[in-house]
Amino acid sequence: MVGELVETSKLWGRMVARIEPEWAEELGVDIVKRGYSEPHWERKRGAVMAYERVTLYGVPIVVQRKVSYGRIDPELSRELFIRRALVEGDWETRHQFFHDNRRLLDEVEDLEHRARRRDIVVDDDTLFDFYDRRVADSAVSAAHFDSWWKKARRTEPALLDFTREELINDGVEGVSEDDYPDVWRQGAFVFPLTYQFEPGSDSDGVTAHVPVKFLNQVENTGFDWQIPGLRDELITAMIRSLPKPLRRNFVPVPDHAARARAGVTPYEGSLTEALAAELTVMAHGERVRPEDFQLDRVPDHLRITFRAVDDRKRTLAESKDLEQLRAKLKPRLREAIATEAKGVEKKGITSWDFGPLEQTLERKALGPKVKGYPALVDEGESVAIRIFDTRPEQRAAMRAGTRRLLMLTIPSPATAVSKGLNNPDKLALADNPHGSIRRMLEDAEAAAVDHLLTREGGPVWNADDFARLSDRVRADLGDTLAEILDRTARVLVLWRKVSKKVKGTTSLAVLPSLNDVQGQLGDLVGDGFVTRAGLGRLDDVHRYLRGVEYRLGKLPENPRRDQVNMSKVEQMRQAVAKVRGALPRAGPTTRTWRSCAGCWRSTASASSPRSCGPPTRSRTNAS
Repeated sequence: MVGELVETSKLWGRMVARIEPEWAEELGVDIVKRGYSEPHWERKRGAVMAYERVTLYGVPIVVQRKVSYGRIDPELSRELFIRRALVEGDWETRHQFFHDNRRLLDEVEDLEHRARRRDIVVDDDTLFDFYDRRVADSAVSAAHFDSWWKKARRTEPALLDFTREELINDGVEGVSEDDYPDVWRQGAFVFPLTYQFEPGSDSDGVTAHVPVKFLNQVENTGFDWQIPGLRDELITAMIRSLPKPLRRNFVPVPDHAARARAGVTPYEGSLTEALAAELTVMAHGERVRPEDFQLDRVPDHLRITFRAVDDRKRTLAESKDLEQLRAKLKPRLREAIATEAKGVEKKGITSWDFGPLEQTLERKALGPKVKGYPALVDEGESVAIRIFDTRPEQRAAMRAGTRRLLMLTIPSPATAVSKGLNNPDKLALADNPHGSIRRMLEDAEAAAVDHLLTREGGPVWNADDFARLSDRVRADLGDTLAEILDRTARVLVLWRKVSKKVKGTTSLAVLPSLNDVQGQLGDLVGDGFVTRAGLGRLDDVHRYLRGVEYRLGKLPENPRRDQVNMSKVEQMRQAVAKVRGALPRAGPTTRTWRSCAGCWRSTASASSPRSCGPPTRSRTNAS
């Protein structure tokens, strides 16, 4: 406030005093105007708050002052308190009725997720009416409610308690909690189940929580049947996935699905087999096969999600495919098993100076047993003991580890044997894909030990058996190595001859075929090919190379025909790969041979060891 204004070069104020706006509000209490906006519930304050605006003759004195709204509009404040605090649960309180009601409401809402329905739980207006009829008019905030409830609960302690019947809509039928279990039992295992009703999300549907340390023991068996509450929907979807010529036998689908559900016995075999058999009976002789169901057309929420968790229940990964989940978490699974079996794994072993190796290691955790499969692992200059999560991986590692330990403990006869070779064989062995004659001899020696290991029934699991195995392998190692080097020399001579013929061809017309041949040669004769093939298959490798040589001889006559045949073989390879990919993955095992692009390539698979058939042969494309 200024008492006088003087204007010279500038405007000046004289007799100046500072005025605080609050003075005006206090002194002019009868003439100021007050307005309120944005009433809202605040959890921490436990009250409905609003923003106050004070003006004096239109001049704002106070702007956005936060005040309690209960004394200003008690009716609205009580309504907001009931809706936000009691109905929606946005309240921090110790009242037992509140927590019991929220817990019961969560249980009924969970039943909605399980049954995949939105009409089970009563709406918020019904809950509001429940509290509105019971809560006193004076309860406009948490403090006012506490004051009223302190007296009211003495006479009516259950006044504000929900019952399950009050939370479920009238007319809701056919929903039983028994059809939506909390756990899934498989042998000694009990896996918690959770439910999520969020179409489009990855975990929509039922989720089984599997501790990662038990992931290698869980089986797919039974999970394809789903929980009882979703089984009818699953069977209906599977019938609808049938090809139209078969599906028309089961119209209307829901009625036939109900009949089929009554005719199958859950968990006896797979659902596809049981349903196919029942539908065949219902179709009066028209056969329905398990492979007729197009399972990729079945909605994702009807397939159980597997969620791997650690010891603290934290999610590590999840998938609808149990095998994919195992593959993704294999390192974590091994780590979890090794943690339960401390002291078993070792490194830097060069002799069998440890006790017997358990073929199946079991450790009792809090609940079922953690199971692992120890094996020797080849680490080049030494071997190690590691724990695997599957038997096939154990067998593959144990064979290679035992072979390496034999090579470390048995004097190598490679130098003496190589001196006894004739000059053509020495020249042939010198030109090899390994890069040096030393690595070539190591490969051949490993193949010799591998052959003798198989002959003697190895691998072995204790020191005494290993000592006997070592003596028998040492006795015949030199002769076996000589035989392997002789056959290897024959292979390398032909390999070098065929390789030169490929490099000597420059015609662009045969370039696709030559690229295919080069790929075959790299697979047949590469670094470590002697051990991969083994003594029993080196002659087969030589035969395949003769087939490649025959193909190259016929190639200039009709390059187009060779490429057509090459395409047919590639289609066959892809078909075999697709079928193999659909089989349960059990981890790598001993080597097998598979048809691939006109030749038989060595690979690891879950098939029986050394299984093979005749190589694919076309009229001009021999392999």
